[in-house]
Amino acid sequence: MSVINVQGLTMIYKAPVRKEGLQAAFTSLFKRSYREIRAVQGISFEVTAGSVVGFIGPNGAGKTTTLKTLSGILHPTEGEVSVLGYTPWNREPAFLRNLALIRGSQPIGGPVELTVLDSLRYQQLIYEVPDEAFKKNLNELVEMLHLEPLLTRQIRALSLGERMRCGLALSLLYRPRVLFLDEPTLGLDVTAVGMMRRFISTYSHQTGATILLTSHYMADVEALCGRILLIDQGQLKYDGNLEDLSTRLSPYKLLKVAVSCETPPAWEDYGDVLEKENGKVSLRVHRGQIAATTSRLLAELTVADLSVEDPPLESVIDQVYREGIA
Repeated sequence: MSVINVQGLTMIYKAPVRKEGLQAAFTSLFKRSYREIRAVQGISFEVTAGSVVGFIGPNGAGKTTTLKTLSGILHPTEGEVSVLGYTPWNREPAFLRNLALIRGSQPIGGPVELTVLDSLRYQQLIYEVPDEAFKKNLNELVEMLHLEPLLTRQIRALSLGERMRCGLALSLLYRPRVLFLDEPTLGLDVTAVGMMRRFISTYSHQTGATILLTSHYMADVEALCGRILLIDQGQLKYDGNLEDLSTRLSPYKLLKVAVSCETPPAWEDYGDVLEKENGKVSLRVHRGQIAATTSRLLAELTVADLSVEDPPLESVIDQVYREGIA
């Protein structure tokens, strides 16, 4: 069943422009000139219930504008949008109680004199969460985010990382059915990034929430998302899985080989040499020749180790941003 339905979404901003200088500044007080910024241009897609979908693109592609529209913060210039059967910008209470927009690693807010548990109980009142559901949701979030030692501490006494974990719990206490995560691992250290990825995956499986995730860290997308939507210059350029995108854009695979031969073989006979050191080599081989090349290597050389890999996801996505998709 489709939870998010977007048809022909378009968002056009009018930005004031003027020439430099005092006279231009004075003139602009009475007569302003504008230019159009087409942030989103007629994109359409659907997301089914329980999906975790990556929404990626370069800076300025229109990702955040789209998420703000889907969450009801912005009213689009054109197009139709339905989230959970609601029109987002009508901002009906029943819609807002089932949605969370989490931008970056947002720390817990509110008066810093309150304890973490006080803040969570205040959130319970705002979203009218019944006591039984509050206890159940709180216990799950405490376990997944390791919050037990923090509940009785004042917000002012928390570190930045602790505030971020508590802020995530605050956003999810009312068990939203749809999550829009805008760069959820931005600025986090390696340990916190791993915790965040595990949490998103666990939360999705346990609650069945539908998640639309934006991130510039392709490792986030690769670890969490079975499907990606790629947007560039306000237009949807790709809708599918990562493996198909890599196959479509890169006709090569990486063949990594380690041999125990005393005399180095002529690696150029097997493929394009990318790296070579101490009997280990990384070759670029056309996808259609992988099977034949692998067989030759095993038959002709004393192979200690061999692996076949797709090119790094970052390089594939970088190619999309620079060259587009044919």
